Amino acid sequence: MTSPFAAPGDGRPYAEVIGDPIAQSKSPIIHGFWLEQLGLDAAYRKTLVAPADLPAFFAARRDDPDWRGCNVTMPHKLAALDHVEDRGDVRGGIGAINTVFRAEDGAAVGTNTDAGGFYAPLAGIDFAGRAVTVIGAGGAARAILFALARMEVGAVTLLNRNVLKAGLLLSAFKLKGQALPLTAPLPDDTALLVNASTLGMTGQPPLTLDLSPLDEEAIVYDIVYSPLETPLLAAARARGLETVDGLEMLIGQAALAFELFFGEAPPRTRDDALRALLLG
Repeated sequence: MTSPFAAPGDGRPYAEVIGDPIAQSKSPIIHGFWLEQLGLDAAYRKTLVAPADLPAFFAARRDDPDWRGCNVTMPHKLAALDHVEDRGDVRGGIGAINTVFRAEDGAAVGTNTDAGGFYAPLAGIDFAGRAVTVIGAGGAARAILFALARMEVGAVTLLNRNVLKAGLLLSAFKLKGQALPLTAPLPDDTALLVNASTLGMTGQPPLTLDLSPLDEEAIVYDIVYSPLETPLLAAARARGLETVDGLEMLIGQAALAFELFFGEAPPRTRDDALRALLLG
């Protein structure tokens, strides 16, 4: 019987994205675009991996010399840590991975490029001491809180269905602030509002927020990219607020992973063309 994780077998180096579901992933478009632009003879694909199949997946890939690694999406960002080496103590830091790469000695090593991808579009703005509100407490939220701690932000309000889980996350990242239910009103001093949940994503429950407490200088950042124009971003733009869409973080984290997989930096000067391709 053929393994569901059989290697392509064409001799080319390859990477992939794994998740369940995985059909919606835009990662193959992004990495495929960069491979073509650079003229690299390599491939990138998407692979459906159910939670119960994670051990079999990583066992198969370790034995494949052409495999360069994988991006990790829902629901594997926490569980995948149990099947790879954690040489950078991601477990003790962010606590979740979104990338696995093959090290020079052949080991499968987990890391997280979400934090860097999240931070990139905010790099020119000083949020030191300013209030931030984050929605969600999953794997993506962990990377975002990790980045916020290093940005030395002020009080962080974490909105989540499970308030206890949210409170523990704030404590884990040594962030001052408060954990509140999703129905709580937004603090009026919020300088940055981040949706780090799947709410508002195609096929997921909507995210309904009253943005009226935010002042005109607030920035609204939604990591959801399907649809790209989420109701949250539409409401923010209707108020004239500055927004950051989900493609910013998606492309940013992918760029860091691409270099780990293929040993070359992607051509970021072509981001406009890439965005057009993703939206086409």
